[in-house]
Amino acid sequence: MKLTIKKAAELMNKSQQFIRIGLQNGTLPIGSAVKTGEKNYNYYISPKLFEEFTGIKVEIEGEKI
Repeated sequence: MKLTIKKAAELMNKSQQFIRIGLQNGTLPIGSAVKTGEKNYNYYISPKLFEEFTGIKVEIEGEKI
């Protein structure tokens, strides 16, 4: 299952940039950001870590985590 940057931002009522920067510098313990180029990153957000950190229940494609 995948939790997107967009969905995480909507659930937290934050900007997508907030989520990206938090993952890049490690201040959001909900997943990881892997540098793939000079300015490019790939992101992964764990639904379980997201729920544990925020207390917000995540539903992805009709499934509750």
